[in-house]
Amino acid sequence: MKAMTPLSGMSRRDFLRLSTLAAAGLLSGCATNPVTGESQFMLMSEQQEIQIDRQNSPYQLSADYGITQDRRLEAYIDQTGKRLAGLSHRPRMPYRFNVVNATYINAYAFPGGTISTTRGILLKLNDEGELASLLGHELGHVNARHTARQMSQAMLTQALVGGAAAVVGGQSSALGDLTAQLGSIGAGALLASYSRDNEREADDLGLRYMAAAGYNPKGFVGLMDMLRTLNKQKPNAVQMLFSTHPMSDERYQQAVNASRTRYPQAKGSLYRERYMDHTAGLRRMRAAIEAMQNGEKEMARQDYDSAAAQFQQALKSAPRDYTANLLMAKCRFAQKKFKQTERYAATAKQTYPGEAQSYLVSGFARIKIGRFDAAFNDFEAYDVRLPKNPEILFLKGYAQEGAGRKKEASEFYIAYLKQVNQGPQAEHAYQRLVQWGKIKS
Repeated sequence: MKAMTPLSGMSRRDFLRLSTLAAAGLLSGCATNPVTGESQFMLMSEQQEIQIDRQNSPYQLSADYGITQDRRLEAYIDQTGKRLAGLSHRPRMPYRFNVVNATYINAYAFPGGTISTTRGILLKLNDEGELASLLGHELGHVNARHTARQMSQAMLTQALVGGAAAVVGGQSSALGDLTAQLGSIGAGALLASYSRDNEREADDLGLRYMAAAGYNPKGFVGLMDMLRTLNKQKPNAVQMLFSTHPMSDERYQQAVNASRTRYPQAKGSLYRERYMDHTAGLRRMRAAIEAMQNGEKEMARQDYDSAAAQFQQALKSAPRDYTANLLMAKCRFAQKKFKQTERYAATAKQTYPGEAQSYLVSGFARIKIGRFDAAFNDFEAYDVRLPKNPEILFLKGYAQEGAGRKKEASEFYIAYLKQVNQGPQAEHAYQRLVQWGKIKS
């Protein structure tokens, strides 16, 4: 998975041009804040926000085991979110609301309007009012352009210190070694980390949007109370949530005060029955999801035997769950049980054939057991489902090298080095090309 730096989504030429203009003082960097109406420093256009979203969000969604296959739940979340989006300050953004199969507790937004919730956090909500508050909060980040603001500051800093070449040149990916990802609760490299001021502003906007949509503000207080409780009781289980969305008692108290002072006569509904109806299938999986959460904690501690026991428990009640099978595949990989990795990854592929990550895990396992042609086919399948990841060029080359096809491997390695010139994969590709006489040392 290619990590999203403050420059991702822009070509090297575009970045260098923008940096030069900024450093020379030729670019004013001013835009009107869509929420406040005031002028603010901004080096990123709305179209660039959308482009960054479209280029990067698919990697995060796949890292979180893809969009849920519960189409009724997916439609419900999207409809709820878009009802709020129509009342926001940027109603014309191409919003997409979805549920990802990850079991850790989080919700996140990309700058172009892709907003996701995990299965884990939906199990913590009590009603649609709390859901609307959660989605409204993420809408707040998009409408206040928090991510774009962070990126603009980073771009200016790079221009002023002359660091453009180092940043643009450092394009190696975190994808290379699967074992580096096995202990992760969630893949957060693509997500913005918000400041406390960002969170307060998003809270204010989320409350405004949900109340405007006819929900009782008690739903927002309920959400804040749930987050406050999680932050105090289970910080390890929700590490990703609070690393990107800092929580405090102050935020909870502000929600209580705002609901009382700004909406003292509010009588909107919380729509608990409707929420329970649409999340019934998810709640039937609660035991399996909690076992997966426990297994991921054990993975983070590198206690793979305990993790495998938890994933096995999850598979007993949800044998065809994509995430459960893929988590077990990753666990077996960490245990160097590569044939079992291949088997669980195969079940994941059958369960959710359109999702990319299972093909990547399967390909790694097949390389380890010497099935290079099968691994190459897996990487090809991954590339079809999640294209334009340069690391797949390296993996295809590595599989061809393992199969003894130097000519084909060389072509992939050359294509890879045109995009990536640092890191262990680049070094391996370069050394092989020198060894095979394709380039001079």
